Amino acid sequence: MAQAPPVRSASLPVQIPLREILPWAVFALVIGMLLFYFVGVEQGATSLFGGSFIHEFTHDGRHLLGFPCH
Repeated sequence: MAQAPPVRSASLPVQIPLREILPWAVFALVIGMLLFYFVGVEQGATSLFGGSFIHEFTHDGRHLLGFPCH
């Protein structure tokens, strides 16, 4: 008597609880907002930091993302 082939069960997606995702989502949001500030806003009259180091460091990224700076 031949054996029947094994039956494959459908795999279900892994469910991740919201309380495990929420801290990472908040962290990503904070990092994203800091990046947006330094690339898009940190210049001239609205500058929180003196000098032009941050402006020059993010200058090409600013133009790549379409932020005016001159």
